[in-house]
Amino acid sequence: MKLQPRLIPATLVRRYKRFLADVIIKNSDTLTVHTPNTGSMLGVSEPGSTVWLRDTNNPSRKYRYSWEMSETRNGIKVGVNTGLVNRLVLEAISNGTISELQGYNTIQQEVVYGQEKSRIDLLLREGKSADCYVEIKNVTAVDQKNNAIFPDAVTTRGQKHIRELITMAGKGYRSVLFFCIQRADVQCMRPADEIDPAYGTLLRKALSEGVEVLAYKASVEPDEIILTTPVTIKI
Repeated sequence: MKLQPRLIPATLVRRYKRFLADVIIKNSDTLTVHTPNTGSMLGVSEPGSTVWLRDTNNPSRKYRYSWEMSETRNGIKVGVNTGLVNRLVLEAISNGTISELQGYNTIQQEVVYGQEKSRIDLLLREGKSADCYVEIKNVTAVDQKNNAIFPDAVTTRGQKHIRELITMAGKGYRSVLFFCIQRADVQCMRPADEIDPAYGTLLRKALSEGVEVLAYKASVEPDEIILTTPVTIKI
Protein backbone atom coordinates (compact mmCIF):
# COMPACT_ATOMS: atom_id res chain seq x y z
CA MET A 1 0.00 0.00 0.00
CA LYS A 2 1.51 3.27 -1.11
CA LEU A 3 1.34 6.08 1.43
CA GLN A 4 0.74 9.38 -0.29
CA PRO A 5 1.93 11.89 0.48
CA ARG A 6 5.04 10.47 2.13
CA LEU A 7 4.84 10.53 5.92
CA ILE A 8 6.45 13.31 7.94
CA PRO A 9 8.83 12.58 10.86
CA ALA A 10 8.19 14.13 14.27
CA THR A 11 9.15 13.65 17.92
CA LEU A 12 6.54 12.27 20.30
CA VAL A 13 5.92 14.33 23.42
CA ARG A 14 3.09 12.28 24.89
CA ARG A 15 -0.03 10.29 24.01
CA TYR A 16 -3.25 10.90 25.94
CA LYS A 17 -7.05 10.48 25.84
CA ARG A 18 -6.55 7.45 23.55
CA PHE A 19 -7.07 9.42 20.33
CA LEU A 20 -4.67 12.33 20.89
CA ALA A 21 -0.93 12.88 21.01
CA ASP A 22 1.37 15.87 21.25
CA VAL A 23 4.35 15.95 18.89
CA ILE A 24 7.03 18.33 17.65
CA ILE A 25 7.73 18.61 13.92
CA LYS A 26 11.33 19.80 13.40
CA ASN A 27 11.78 22.90 15.55
CA SER A 28 8.15 23.94 15.62
CA ASP A 29 5.93 24.36 18.65
CA THR A 30 4.11 21.38 20.16
CA LEU A 31 1.30 20.19 17.90
CA THR A 32 -1.69 17.95 18.78
CA VAL A 33 -2.38 15.13 16.32
CA HIS A 34 -4.99 12.37 15.94
CA THR A 35 -4.07 8.84 17.06
CA PRO A 36 -5.91 6.13 15.03
CA ASN A 37 -5.30 3.34 17.54
CA THR A 38 -7.44 2.54 20.59
CA GLY A 39 -5.04 0.00 22.11
CA SER A 40 -2.38 0.63 24.73
CA MET A 41 0.30 0.97 21.99
CA LEU A 42 2.65 -0.98 24.23
CA GLY A 43 6.28 -0.30 23.26
CA VAL A 44 5.46 2.04 20.38
CA SER A 45 4.43 5.22 22.20
CA GLU A 46 7.48 6.17 24.26
CA PRO A 47 7.96 9.93 24.76
CA GLY A 48 10.96 11.18 22.81
CA SER A 49 10.68 8.54 20.09
CA THR A 50 10.37 9.30 16.40
CA VAL A 51 6.86 9.04 14.98
CA TRP A 52 5.60 9.51 11.44
CA LEU A 53 2.58 11.63 10.55
CA ARG A 54 0.17 11.86 7.64
CA ASP A 55 -0.77 15.36 6.57
CA THR A 56 -4.46 15.22 5.63
CA ASN A 57 -4.38 18.70 4.08
CA ASN A 58 -7.99 18.92 5.23
CA PRO A 59 -8.82 22.35 6.68
CA SER A 60 -12.13 21.08 8.09
CA ARG A 61 -10.44 18.55 10.37
CA LYS A 62 -9.85 19.60 13.97
CA TYR A 63 -6.47 17.83 13.89
CA ARG A 64 -4.73 18.17 10.56
CA TYR A 65 -2.11 15.47 11.17
CA SER A 66 -2.61 11.77 11.93
CA TRP A 67 -0.06 9.53 13.67
CA GLU A 68 0.56 6.60 11.29
CA MET A 69 3.86 5.05 12.28
CA SER A 70 6.28 4.75 15.20
CA GLU A 71 10.01 4.06 15.25
CA THR A 72 11.53 1.93 18.02
CA ARG A 73 14.87 2.57 19.71
CA ASN A 74 16.34 -0.02 17.34
CA GLY A 75 15.11 1.88 14.30
CA ILE A 76 12.25 -0.50 13.50
CA LYS A 77 9.26 1.22 11.96
CA VAL A 78 5.85 0.03 13.19
CA GLY A 79 2.50 0.84 11.60
CA VAL A 80 0.10 1.96 14.33
CA ASN A 81 -3.00 2.89 12.30
CA THR A 82 -5.52 0.15 13.08
CA GLY A 83 -7.73 1.42 10.27
CA LEU A 84 -5.24 0.32 7.60
CA VAL A 85 -5.16 -3.40 8.33
CA ASN A 86 -8.25 -4.41 6.36
CA ARG A 87 -6.85 -2.67 3.29
CA LEU A 88 -3.44 -4.28 3.79
CA VAL A 89 -4.93 -7.76 4.01
CA LEU A 90 -7.30 -7.17 1.10
CA GLU A 91 -4.37 -6.01 -1.04
CA ALA A 92 -2.29 -9.05 -0.02
CA ILE A 93 -5.14 -11.42 -0.93
CA SER A 94 -5.63 -9.70 -4.29
CA ASN A 95 -1.94 -9.89 -5.24
CA GLY A 96 -1.58 -13.50 -4.12
CA THR A 97 0.70 -12.89 -1.12
CA ILE A 98 -1.65 -14.65 1.31
CA SER A 99 -1.73 -18.09 -0.31
CA GLU A 100 -4.11 -19.51 2.30
CA LEU A 101 -6.93 -17.17 1.24
CA GLN A 102 -6.89 -17.68 -2.53
CA GLY A 103 -9.65 -19.19 -4.70
CA TYR A 104 -12.60 -16.90 -3.91
CA ASN A 105 -14.32 -14.76 -6.52
CA THR A 106 -16.02 -12.25 -4.22
CA ILE A 107 -14.79 -10.34 -1.18
CA GLN A 108 -17.22 -8.33 0.95
CA GLN A 109 -16.26 -6.01 3.80
CA GLU A 110 -17.89 -5.21 7.14
CA VAL A 111 -20.70 -7.76 6.78
CA VAL A 112 -23.08 -8.09 9.75
CA TYR A 113 -23.10 -11.65 11.12
CA GLY A 114 -23.13 -13.80 14.22
CA GLN A 115 -25.07 -14.22 17.43
CA GLU A 116 -23.48 -11.17 19.08
CA LYS A 117 -24.24 -8.75 16.21
CA SER A 118 -20.69 -8.39 14.97
CA ARG A 119 -19.27 -7.20 11.66
CA ILE A 120 -16.79 -9.49 9.94
CA ASP A 121 -13.84 -7.67 8.39
CA LEU A 122 -13.77 -9.73 5.21
CA LEU A 123 -16.21 -12.32 3.85
CA LEU A 124 -14.76 -14.40 1.02
CA ARG A 125 -17.38 -16.09 -1.16
CA GLU A 126 -17.98 -17.99 -4.40
CA GLY A 127 -14.98 -20.27 -4.07
CA LYS A 128 -14.38 -24.00 -4.22
CA SER A 129 -14.74 -24.27 -0.45
CA ALA A 130 -17.24 -22.87 2.05
CA ASP A 131 -17.66 -19.12 2.58
CA CYS A 132 -14.73 -17.80 4.60
CA TYR A 133 -15.12 -15.36 7.51
CA VAL A 134 -11.91 -13.41 8.19
CA GLU A 135 -11.46 -11.38 11.37
CA ILE A 136 -8.36 -9.14 11.24
CA LYS A 137 -6.34 -7.87 14.19
CA ASN A 138 -3.62 -5.21 14.13
CA VAL A 139 -0.45 -6.28 15.94
CA THR A 140 2.25 -3.81 17.01
CA ALA A 141 3.65 -5.12 20.32
CA VAL A 142 6.51 -7.54 20.94
CA ASP A 143 7.78 -9.32 24.06
CA GLN A 144 11.35 -9.42 25.39
CA LYS A 145 12.20 -12.26 22.96
CA ASN A 146 10.88 -10.20 20.04
CA ASN A 147 7.82 -12.39 19.53
CA ALA A 148 4.83 -10.44 18.25
CA ILE A 149 2.05 -10.48 20.85
CA PHE A 150 -1.66 -9.76 20.89
CA PRO A 151 -3.53 -8.17 22.55
CA ASP A 152 -1.61 -5.28 24.13
CA ALA A 153 -4.50 -4.66 26.57
CA VAL A 154 -7.50 -6.62 27.80
CA THR A 155 -9.98 -6.84 24.92
CA THR A 156 -13.53 -7.98 25.57
CA ARG A 157 -14.32 -7.02 21.96
CA GLY A 158 -11.58 -9.32 20.70
CA GLN A 159 -12.91 -12.14 22.87
CA LYS A 160 -16.34 -11.63 21.32
CA HIS A 161 -14.90 -11.91 17.83
CA ILE A 162 -13.28 -15.26 18.64
CA ARG A 163 -16.56 -16.60 19.99
CA GLU A 164 -18.28 -15.54 16.76
CA LEU A 165 -15.66 -17.34 14.67
CA ILE A 166 -16.06 -20.50 16.74
CA THR A 167 -19.81 -20.40 16.13
CA MET A 168 -19.37 -19.97 12.36
CA ALA A 169 -16.86 -22.83 12.21
CA GLY A 170 -19.38 -25.01 14.01
CA LYS A 171 -21.92 -24.23 11.28
CA GLY A 172 -19.57 -25.50 8.59
CA TYR A 173 -18.13 -22.19 7.40
CA ARG A 174 -14.45 -21.47 7.12
CA SER A 175 -13.37 -19.15 9.97
CA VAL A 176 -10.03 -17.35 10.00
CA LEU A 177 -8.44 -15.13 12.64
CA PHE A 178 -5.77 -13.08 10.86
CA PHE A 179 -3.04 -11.22 12.75
CA CYS A 180 -1.67 -8.36 10.64
CA ILE A 181 1.74 -7.56 12.16
CA GLN A 182 2.73 -4.06 11.08
CA ARG A 183 6.46 -4.51 11.64
CA ALA A 184 9.20 -6.57 9.98
CA ASP A 185 11.44 -7.63 12.89
CA VAL A 186 9.54 -10.68 14.19
CA GLN A 187 9.65 -14.39 13.39
CA CYS A 188 6.95 -15.69 15.74
CA MET A 189 3.55 -14.61 17.09
CA ARG A 190 1.86 -15.64 20.33
CA PRO A 191 -1.17 -14.70 22.46
CA ALA A 192 -0.29 -12.28 25.27
CA ASP A 193 -1.51 -14.47 28.14
CA GLU A 194 0.23 -12.21 30.65
CA ILE A 195 -1.98 -9.31 29.52
CA ASP A 196 -5.31 -11.00 28.71
CA PRO A 197 -5.37 -14.67 29.78
CA ALA A 198 -9.03 -15.02 28.75
CA TYR A 199 -8.12 -14.11 25.18
CA GLY A 200 -5.38 -16.75 25.10
CA THR A 201 -7.76 -19.39 26.45
CA LEU A 202 -10.38 -18.54 23.82
CA LEU A 203 -7.76 -18.57 21.04
CA ARG A 204 -6.70 -22.10 21.96
CA LYS A 205 -10.33 -23.20 22.16
CA ALA A 206 -10.91 -21.72 18.70
CA LEU A 207 -8.03 -23.69 17.22
CA SER A 208 -9.39 -26.90 18.72
CA GLU A 209 -12.81 -26.21 17.19
CA GLY A 210 -11.76 -25.55 13.62
CA VAL A 211 -10.88 -21.85 13.49
CA GLU A 212 -7.76 -21.15 11.42
CA VAL A 213 -5.20 -18.69 12.74
CA LEU A 214 -2.84 -16.89 10.36
CA ALA A 215 -0.20 -14.22 10.95
CA TYR A 216 1.76 -12.19 8.41
CA LYS A 217 4.34 -9.47 9.01
CA ALA A 218 4.81 -6.32 6.97
CA SER A 219 7.53 -4.19 5.47
CA VAL A 220 6.92 -0.73 6.93
CA GLU A 221 8.40 2.43 5.40
CA PRO A 222 7.28 6.09 5.31
CA ASP A 223 6.11 5.71 1.70
CA GLU A 224 4.70 2.16 1.74
CA ILE A 225 3.40 -0.61 4.00
CA ILE A 226 3.03 -4.07 2.48
CA LEU A 227 2.38 -7.53 3.92
CA THR A 228 5.23 -9.84 2.96
CA THR A 229 5.77 -13.03 4.95
CA PRO A 230 3.87 -15.55 7.07
CA VAL A 231 4.92 -15.78 10.71
CA THR A 232 4.95 -18.89 12.88
CA ILE A 233 2.25 -18.93 15.57
CA LYS A 234 3.33 -20.22 19.00
CA ILE A 235 0.34 -21.43 21.00
